Amino acid sequence: MRFFQEHRSLLLENLALRQQLAVLKRRNPRPRLAPFDKLFWVGARRVWSGRQQGLIIVTPETVVRWHRTGFRLFWRLVSRVRKRPGRKQTSPQVRDLIFRMAAENPTWGAPRIHGELLMLGFAVSERTVSRWMKRAPKAPDPAKRWLAFLRNHREAIAAMDFFTVPTLTFRVLYGFFVISHDRRCILHFNVTRHPTSHWIVQQLREAFPFGSAPRFLIFDRDAKYGLEVSTAVRSLNMESVRVSFASPWQNGVAERWIESCRRDLLDHVIALNERHLKRLLSEYVRYYHEDRTHLGLGKGTPQCRSRTMTSGRVVSHERVGGLHHRYDRAA
Repeated sequence: MRFFQEHRSLLLENLALRQQLAVLKRRNPRPRLAPFDKLFWVGARRVWSGRQQGLIIVTPETVVRWHRTGFRLFWRLVSRVRKRPGRKQTSPQVRDLIFRMAAENPTWGAPRIHGELLMLGFAVSERTVSRWMKRAPKAPDPAKRWLAFLRNHREAIAAMDFFTVPTLTFRVLYGFFVISHDRRCILHFNVTRHPTSHWIVQQLREAFPFGSAPRFLIFDRDAKYGLEVSTAVRSLNMESVRVSFASPWQNGVAERWIESCRRDLLDHVIALNERHLKRLLSEYVRYYHEDRTHLGLGKGTPQCRSRTMTSGRVVSHERVGGLHHRYDRAA
Protein backbone atom coordinates (compact mmCIF):
# COMPACT_ATOMS: atom_id res chain seq x y z
CA MET A 1 0.00 0.00 0.00
CA ARG A 2 2.87 2.38 0.83
CA PHE A 3 4.49 1.57 -2.53
CA PHE A 4 1.41 2.68 -4.47
CA GLN A 5 1.22 5.92 -2.46
CA GLU A 6 4.87 6.81 -3.31
CA HIS A 7 4.26 5.97 -6.96
CA ARG A 8 1.11 8.15 -6.94
CA SER A 9 2.99 11.10 -5.39
CA LEU A 10 5.78 10.71 -7.93
CA LEU A 11 3.30 10.91 -10.79
CA LEU A 12 1.66 13.98 -9.28
CA GLU A 13 5.06 15.65 -8.87
CA ASN A 14 5.95 14.80 -12.47
CA LEU A 15 2.62 16.26 -13.61
CA ALA A 16 3.22 19.41 -11.59
CA LEU A 17 6.69 19.83 -13.09
CA ARG A 18 5.33 19.37 -16.60
CA GLN A 19 2.67 21.99 -15.92
CA GLN A 20 5.32 24.46 -14.75
CA LEU A 21 7.46 23.73 -17.84
CA ALA A 22 4.44 24.29 -20.08
CA VAL A 23 3.84 27.69 -18.43
CA LEU A 24 7.56 28.56 -18.80
CA LYS A 25 7.49 27.59 -22.46
CA ARG A 26 4.50 29.85 -23.11
CA ARG A 27 6.35 32.79 -21.52
CA ASN A 28 9.66 32.02 -23.30
CA PRO A 29 9.01 29.90 -26.45
CA ARG A 30 12.75 29.48 -27.23
CA PRO A 31 14.86 29.48 -24.07
CA ARG A 32 18.63 29.65 -24.49
CA LEU A 33 20.43 26.53 -23.43
CA ALA A 34 23.95 26.43 -22.05
CA PRO A 35 26.52 23.92 -23.40
CA PHE A 36 26.03 21.83 -20.23
CA ASP A 37 22.30 21.57 -20.99
CA LYS A 38 23.06 20.31 -24.47
CA LEU A 39 25.52 17.72 -23.13
CA PHE A 40 22.88 16.52 -20.63
CA TRP A 41 20.31 15.80 -23.33
CA VAL A 42 22.89 14.18 -25.58
CA GLY A 43 23.87 11.87 -22.73
CA ALA A 44 20.24 11.19 -21.86
CA ARG A 45 19.66 10.09 -25.42
CA ARG A 46 22.09 7.22 -24.88
CA VAL A 47 20.62 5.89 -21.55
CA TRP A 48 16.95 6.94 -21.55
CA SER A 49 14.72 5.18 -24.04
CA GLY A 50 11.63 7.22 -23.13
CA ARG A 51 13.31 10.58 -23.64
CA GLN A 52 10.88 11.68 -26.38
CA GLN A 53 7.98 11.75 -23.91
CA GLY A 54 9.89 13.97 -21.52
CA LEU A 55 11.27 16.44 -24.09
CA ILE A 56 9.44 19.73 -23.83
CA ILE A 57 12.10 22.44 -24.20
CA VAL A 58 13.72 20.96 -27.31
CA THR A 59 12.67 18.51 -29.99
CA PRO A 60 14.30 15.10 -30.53
CA GLU A 61 15.67 16.29 -33.89
CA THR A 62 17.53 19.11 -32.13
CA VAL A 63 19.19 16.65 -29.77
CA VAL A 64 20.28 14.49 -32.72
CA ARG A 65 21.73 17.57 -34.42
CA TRP A 66 23.66 18.47 -31.26
CA HIS A 67 25.07 14.97 -31.13
CA ARG A 68 26.29 15.09 -34.72
CA THR A 69 27.83 18.53 -34.17
CA GLY A 70 29.71 17.22 -31.17
CA PHE A 71 30.88 14.24 -33.23
CA ARG A 72 32.38 16.49 -35.89
CA LEU A 73 33.98 18.79 -33.28
CA PHE A 74 35.53 15.82 -31.47
CA TRP A 75 37.22 14.39 -34.55
CA ARG A 76 38.33 17.81 -35.71
CA LEU A 77 40.20 18.32 -32.45
CA VAL A 78 41.68 14.83 -32.66
CA SER A 79 42.90 15.50 -36.22
CA ARG A 80 44.65 18.66 -35.12
CA VAL A 81 46.51 16.92 -32.33
CA ARG A 82 47.68 14.03 -34.48
CA LYS A 83 50.48 14.48 -37.00
CA ARG A 84 49.42 15.23 -40.54
CA PRO A 85 49.98 12.20 -42.80
CA GLY A 86 52.14 12.35 -45.91
CA ARG A 87 55.50 13.93 -46.69
CA LYS A 88 56.79 17.03 -44.97
CA GLN A 89 55.84 20.27 -46.68
CA THR A 90 58.56 22.35 -48.34
CA SER A 91 59.23 25.52 -46.38
CA PRO A 92 58.68 28.89 -48.11
CA GLN A 93 62.37 29.71 -47.62
CA VAL A 94 63.50 26.63 -49.58
CA ARG A 95 60.88 27.26 -52.25
CA ASP A 96 61.97 30.88 -52.72
CA LEU A 97 65.62 29.78 -52.90
CA ILE A 98 64.78 27.27 -55.65
CA PHE A 99 62.97 29.98 -57.63
CA ARG A 100 65.85 32.41 -57.10
CA MET A 101 68.55 29.96 -58.18
CA ALA A 102 66.56 28.89 -61.23
CA ALA A 103 66.03 32.53 -62.25
CA GLU A 104 69.63 33.65 -61.67
CA ASN A 105 71.14 30.55 -63.31
CA PRO A 106 69.04 29.56 -66.33
CA THR A 107 71.49 26.79 -67.33
CA TRP A 108 71.25 24.98 -63.98
CA GLY A 109 69.20 21.83 -63.57
CA ALA A 110 67.68 20.15 -60.53
CA PRO A 111 70.91 18.27 -59.54
CA ARG A 112 72.94 21.50 -59.49
CA ILE A 113 70.36 23.42 -57.46
CA HIS A 114 69.92 20.43 -55.14
CA GLY A 115 73.67 20.39 -54.51
CA GLU A 116 73.69 24.08 -53.63
CA LEU A 117 70.81 23.56 -51.18
CA LEU A 118 72.66 20.70 -49.51
CA MET A 119 75.71 22.96 -49.14
CA LEU A 120 73.47 25.51 -47.40
CA GLY A 121 72.21 22.86 -44.96
CA PHE A 122 68.70 22.32 -46.34
CA ALA A 123 67.48 18.70 -46.17
CA VAL A 124 65.42 18.40 -49.34
CA SER A 125 65.25 15.73 -52.02
CA GLU A 126 66.23 16.25 -55.64
CA ARG A 127 62.74 15.16 -56.69
CA THR A 128 61.26 18.03 -54.65
CA VAL A 129 63.64 20.49 -56.30
CA SER A 130 62.65 19.21 -59.75
CA ARG A 131 58.96 19.54 -58.93
CA TRP A 132 59.29 23.13 -57.73
CA MET A 133 61.49 24.11 -60.68
CA LYS A 134 58.57 23.43 -63.00
CA ARG A 135 56.69 26.25 -61.27
CA ALA A 136 59.60 28.69 -61.40
CA PRO A 137 59.83 31.41 -64.08
CA LYS A 138 61.11 29.94 -67.31
CA ALA A 139 63.57 32.73 -68.12
CA PRO A 140 65.23 35.53 -66.12
CA ASP A 141 64.62 39.19 -66.71
CA PRO A 142 65.98 40.19 -70.16
CA ALA A 143 67.77 43.13 -68.54
CA LYS A 144 69.73 40.76 -66.29
CA ARG A 145 70.74 38.54 -69.20
CA TRP A 146 71.93 41.58 -71.16
CA LEU A 147 73.86 42.84 -68.14
CA ALA A 148 75.56 39.45 -67.75
CA PHE A 149 76.58 39.55 -71.43
CA LEU A 150 78.10 43.03 -71.03
CA ARG A 151 80.05 42.08 -67.90
CA ASN A 152 81.48 38.91 -69.45
CA HIS A 153 82.67 40.69 -72.61
CA ARG A 154 83.48 44.19 -71.37
CA GLU A 155 87.14 43.99 -72.47
CA ALA A 156 85.98 43.36 -76.05
CA ILE A 157 83.08 45.83 -76.18
CA ALA A 158 82.87 49.44 -77.25
CA ALA A 159 79.81 51.61 -77.78
CA MET A 160 79.05 54.74 -79.74
CA ASP A 161 76.23 57.25 -79.51
CA PHE A 162 75.13 60.81 -80.26
CA PHE A 163 73.85 63.58 -78.02
CA THR A 164 72.51 67.02 -78.89
CA VAL A 165 73.61 70.41 -77.52
CA PRO A 166 71.74 73.68 -78.20
CA THR A 167 73.87 76.72 -79.04
CA LEU A 168 73.58 80.38 -78.20
CA THR A 169 71.91 81.07 -81.57
CA PHE A 170 69.34 78.25 -81.02
CA ARG A 171 71.04 75.88 -83.40
CA VAL A 172 71.67 72.22 -82.60
CA LEU A 173 75.10 70.61 -82.46
CA TYR A 174 75.62 66.85 -82.40
CA GLY A 175 78.23 65.36 -80.13
CA PHE A 176 79.60 61.95 -81.12
CA PHE A 177 81.73 59.68 -78.94
CA VAL A 178 83.03 56.11 -78.71
CA ILE A 179 83.47 54.63 -75.23
CA SER A 180 85.18 51.44 -74.09
CA HIS A 181 83.32 49.20 -71.64
CA ASP A 182 86.47 47.97 -69.92
CA ARG A 183 87.67 51.13 -68.12
CA ARG A 184 84.97 53.54 -69.40
CA CYS A 185 87.59 55.39 -71.47
CA ILE A 186 86.46 57.78 -74.20
CA LEU A 187 88.26 56.44 -77.26
CA HIS A 188 87.15 59.25 -79.58
CA PHE A 189 84.78 62.23 -79.68
CA ASN A 190 83.88 64.96 -82.12
CA VAL A 191 81.25 67.60 -82.84
CA THR A 192 79.31 68.37 -86.03
CA ARG A 193 76.24 70.16 -87.26
CA HIS A 194 75.33 67.63 -89.93
CA PRO A 195 76.01 63.99 -88.95
CA THR A 196 75.99 61.67 -91.95
CA SER A 197 76.94 58.06 -92.52
CA HIS A 198 80.19 59.01 -94.25
CA TRP A 199 81.13 61.34 -91.36
CA ILE A 200 80.50 58.53 -88.86
CA VAL A 201 82.65 56.13 -90.90
CA GLN A 202 85.53 58.60 -90.75
CA GLN A 203 85.14 58.91 -86.97
CA LEU A 204 85.31 55.12 -86.60
CA ARG A 205 88.54 55.03 -88.59
CA GLU A 206 90.04 57.63 -86.28
CA ALA A 207 88.77 55.85 -83.17
CA PHE A 208 90.25 52.43 -84.09
CA PRO A 209 93.56 52.88 -85.91
CA PHE A 210 96.04 50.09 -86.64
CA GLY A 211 93.83 47.14 -85.79
CA SER A 212 92.89 48.31 -82.30
CA ALA A 213 89.17 47.68 -82.82
CA PRO A 214 87.32 45.60 -80.17
CA ARG A 215 85.24 42.52 -80.92
CA PHE A 216 81.78 44.12 -80.51
CA LEU A 217 80.44 47.60 -81.17
CA ILE A 218 77.09 48.57 -79.63
CA PHE A 219 74.96 51.30 -81.16
CA ASP A 220 71.27 52.04 -81.56
CA ARG A 221 69.00 51.98 -84.59
CA ASP A 222 69.23 55.69 -85.43
CA ALA A 223 68.75 56.46 -89.10
CA LYS A 224 72.18 58.15 -89.13
CA TYR A 225 73.80 54.71 -88.93
CA GLY A 226 73.16 53.78 -92.53
CA LEU A 227 74.43 50.92 -94.62
CA GLU A 228 77.86 52.53 -94.94
CA VAL A 229 78.34 52.38 -91.15
CA SER A 230 77.54 48.66 -90.97
CA THR A 231 79.96 48.01 -93.83
CA ALA A 232 82.71 50.01 -92.14
CA VAL A 233 82.18 48.15 -88.86
CA ARG A 234 82.62 44.81 -90.61
CA SER A 235 85.71 46.07 -92.45
CA LEU A 236 87.27 46.90 -89.06
CA ASN A 237 86.70 43.27 -87.97
CA MET A 238 84.02 44.23 -85.48
CA GLU A 239 80.59 42.73 -84.93
CA SER A 240 77.64 45.11 -84.81
CA VAL A 241 75.30 44.78 -81.82
CA ARG A 242 72.17 46.83 -82.47
CA VAL A 243 70.00 47.56 -79.44
CA SER A 244 66.25 47.05 -79.56
CA PHE A 245 63.84 49.84 -80.40
CA ALA A 246 63.14 52.23 -77.50
CA SER A 247 65.61 50.36 -75.27
CA PRO A 248 68.36 52.82 -74.30
CA TRP A 249 69.21 50.72 -71.23
CA GLN A 250 70.80 48.17 -73.58
CA ASN A 251 73.48 50.77 -74.30
CA GLY A 252 73.70 51.76 -70.65
CA VAL A 253 77.41 52.62 -70.49
CA ALA A 254 77.09 55.20 -73.27
CA GLU A 255 73.84 56.58 -71.88
CA ARG A 256 75.40 56.92 -68.45
CA TRP A 257 78.33 58.89 -69.87
CA ILE A 258 75.92 61.26 -71.62
CA GLU A 259 74.11 61.79 -68.32
CA SER A 260 77.39 62.49 -66.51
CA CYS A 261 78.52 64.89 -69.23
CA ARG A 262 75.27 66.84 -69.03
CA ARG A 263 75.24 66.96 -65.23
CA ASP A 264 78.93 67.85 -64.91
CA LEU A 265 79.33 70.19 -67.90
CA LEU A 266 76.55 70.87 -70.39
CA ASP A 267 73.95 71.96 -67.82
CA HIS A 268 76.31 74.74 -66.68
CA VAL A 269 77.53 76.23 -69.98
CA ILE A 270 76.14 77.65 -73.23
CA ALA A 271 77.89 76.44 -76.34
CA LEU A 272 78.74 79.22 -78.78
CA ASN A 273 79.76 77.12 -81.76
CA GLU A 274 81.42 73.85 -82.75
CA ARG A 275 84.89 75.02 -81.79
CA HIS A 276 83.76 76.20 -78.38
CA LEU A 277 81.88 72.97 -77.61
CA LYS A 278 84.79 70.83 -78.76
CA ARG A 279 87.16 72.68 -76.44
CA LEU A 280 84.78 72.22 -73.49
CA LEU A 281 84.39 68.53 -74.22
CA SER A 282 88.14 68.13 -74.56
CA GLU A 283 88.68 69.60 -71.09
CA TYR A 284 85.89 67.48 -69.63
CA VAL A 285 87.20 64.25 -71.17
CA ARG A 286 90.64 64.98 -69.71
CA TYR A 287 89.07 65.57 -66.29
CA TYR A 288 86.92 62.45 -66.76
CA HIS A 289 89.93 60.26 -67.52
CA GLU A 290 92.47 61.59 -65.02
CA ASP A 291 90.59 63.02 -62.04
CA ARG A 292 86.93 62.02 -61.78
CA THR A 293 86.27 58.93 -59.65
CA HIS A 294 83.73 56.36 -60.88
CA LEU A 295 81.43 54.16 -58.87
CA GLY A 296 81.56 51.45 -61.55
CA LEU A 297 85.37 51.34 -61.26
CA GLY A 298 85.47 50.96 -57.48
CA LYS A 299 85.94 54.72 -56.95
CA GLY A 300 88.88 54.71 -59.33
CA THR A 301 89.51 56.62 -62.56
CA PRO A 302 89.75 55.29 -66.13
CA GLN A 303 93.47 56.04 -66.22
CA CYS A 304 94.08 54.52 -62.76
CA ARG A 305 94.74 57.63 -60.64
CA SER A 306 97.01 56.68 -57.74
CA ARG A 307 96.07 57.31 -54.13
CA THR A 308 98.23 59.64 -52.06
CA MET A 309 99.83 57.85 -49.12
CA THR A 310 101.89 60.74 -47.77
CA SER A 311 100.75 63.42 -45.35
CA GLY A 312 100.76 67.11 -46.10
CA ARG A 313 98.66 70.12 -46.87
CA VAL A 314 95.70 69.51 -49.21
CA VAL A 315 95.74 71.67 -52.32
CA SER A 316 93.10 71.97 -55.01
CA HIS A 317 93.45 72.28 -58.79
CA GLU A 318 90.73 73.74 -60.98
CA ARG A 319 89.30 71.55 -63.71
CA VAL A 320 86.86 72.37 -66.54
CA GLY A 321 87.12 76.11 -66.00
CA GLY A 322 86.51 75.87 -62.25
CA LEU A 323 83.37 73.69 -62.43
CA HIS A 324 85.30 70.88 -60.75
CA HIS A 325 88.46 70.48 -58.74
CA ARG A 326 91.12 67.87 -58.05
CA TYR A 327 92.64 67.56 -54.61
CA ASP A 328 96.22 66.42 -53.87
CA ARG A 329 98.67 66.48 -51.03
CA ALA A 330 101.36 69.14 -51.26
CA ALA A 331 104.91 67.76 -51.38
